[in-house]
Amino acid sequence: MTGGARYRFQHPIRVRYVEVDAQQHVFFGHYLTYFDVALVEYMKAIGHSYPDIVAAGVDMFYVHAECDYKGRARFDDLLHVHTRIGHIGNTSFTFEFAARRQPADELIATGKIVAVAVDVETENPVRVPDELREAVARFEEG
Repeated sequence: MTGGARYRFQHPIRVRYVEVDAQQHVFFGHYLTYFDVALVEYMKAIGHSYPDIVAAGVDMFYVHAECDYKGRARFDDLLHVHTRIGHIGNTSFTFEFAARRQPADELIATGKIVAVAVDVETENPVRVPDELREAVARFEEG
């Protein structure tokens, strides 16, 4: 399966020198940062930027993150971080990621971030807004 087969969105990230470790490949923790950057760009692409969500009274807290390492990226490699919301529950939604080195489209890492929708004021969980559910459905089915 190529990178684009499951994902309609991708965000390019160029590996910076500061992100490599003594072994000269990306330090493992940076992949979660790459996923977070791509998540923010995905939300903008579907018309629900983080400031828009907060202005509507909903915030999101990350409650789970995971990453599986499939290969190595090095300084100045170009990664395409493919992103989607793979599942929406009552109060949570799960982002899925695949980082692929270009131009060979080599799979480097996969992962997930689970976010819970919370009320901005009380920080108590709330239902994922219907507007977000509809935007994801339009984008992913489009």
